[in-house]
Amino acid sequence: MTKFSKPAIALSALLAWPGIAMAQDLVFPVDKGEFDWKSYHDFAGKYDFSGQTLTIMGANTGNDADRYRNLYAYFAAATGATVQYSGSESYEQDIVIASKAGGLPDFANFPQPGLAKDMGKAGVLVPLEASTEQEVKDGYAAGQSWADLATFPGPDGKDNFYGVFFGTDVKSLVWYSPENFKEMGYKVPQTQEDLVRLSDQMVKDGVAPWCIGLGSGAATGWPATDWVEDFMLRTVPPKVYDEWVNHEIPFNDPRVVQAIEDYGTFARNPEYTPGGPDTAVTTDFRDAPSGLFTFPPKCMMMKQASFIPTFFPSDVKVGRDASFFYFPPYASKPELGRPVLGSGGMVTITHDSPMARAYIQFLLTPIAHEIMMAQGQFLTPLKAANEALYKDDTQRKLGDILTSATTFRFDGSDLMPGEIGTNAFWKAMVDFTTGEDAKTVTDRVETRWKSIK
Repeated sequence: MTKFSKPAIALSALLAWPGIAMAQDLVFPVDKGEFDWKSYHDFAGKYDFSGQTLTIMGANTGNDADRYRNLYAYFAAATGATVQYSGSESYEQDIVIASKAGGLPDFANFPQPGLAKDMGKAGVLVPLEASTEQEVKDGYAAGQSWADLATFPGPDGKDNFYGVFFGTDVKSLVWYSPENFKEMGYKVPQTQEDLVRLSDQMVKDGVAPWCIGLGSGAATGWPATDWVEDFMLRTVPPKVYDEWVNHEIPFNDPRVVQAIEDYGTFARNPEYTPGGPDTAVTTDFRDAPSGLFTFPPKCMMMKQASFIPTFFPSDVKVGRDASFFYFPPYASKPELGRPVLGSGGMVTITHDSPMARAYIQFLLTPIAHEIMMAQGQFLTPLKAANEALYKDDTQRKLGDILTSATTFRFDGSDLMPGEIGTNAFWKAMVDFTTGEDAKTVTDRVETRWKSIK
């Protein structure tokens, strides 16, 4: 792992990065297994970059970085190029320093599009071709959504398509114990209306339906923002969600107030959570899922992203003791389809060349996605990728949620100014959960947002 602590970065330093991917470092033998090797050979037949070096900078470190280096080895084997990757835990600062010091790599991988937008406006990123944008629209489930996320203004104020999303996380999930559901005769709900009916039935049966924990130290409140964002996607068109995130409509718009009240249907009902709303606010989100696995269970369901099994008790196995279902849409709003809230990594060109353009094409091949899927901890909306290559059934089921999505939107709070999305919004959700009305808390956030313009 490389960390940059000085304000100057030279290109020569980039070329000395560790983690060189060479042609022989292939984790899965070519032409073996269920991989789409035709897409690999078709790509390899088009390009020869022997003797050239491609540099990539990103936030992945440790085992995550190793998995990506395994991928880069296939690009190297196909083209004759050498690929050098540098990962940093202070990536957001490092890439800004590199852009100012004249030491940018060929590629910058952004863990979320907010910083990429700033870099696009500053003229750091290279716009991609319209044909590449069309490949994303055609090849990804909810492709228009992914294209929109990578489209934002350049230094002249005009919109450009800047990147390809590669690697995704899903947030629109509800976790539960299949054994508990089976014992109680519960079925996985397919609509929000069914979800409320199921919650009421659980109360009648003497158990709290929801494990909710908003505690997270200085970040307390953030889990509630995911609920609100999911409800926005299930109650209003995606365009309105985008307008909310970009402050093109006020934060206290009646539609936002309604989404917060929809969250309150679950979080503010004292019978829906163990200990009621006050306990939900003080319970750490990492501790909340333990209630699913006690005997008898303290609660039956938990809405949380795909990472939450990290905090399950050590003896709990996902797929056996724990599973999940898609946070469902409203039956009354079929026109909104199956929206998915999540996050993902965006790959952008920061130093243009034929090899850089070819690398973008490589990332759009099924084989690139499949190499990552087979290593685990990687989800993709690419429809042509073979889902059988996911490392386990859990990853495969998560991938199916992505490929069946009609709309995908990034975590809205991450796209808002930091003072709002990672401060005022969090605090507002704590205040609402503990009793303030939705209009009052959104009025405060709107006033704060206006003050920072």
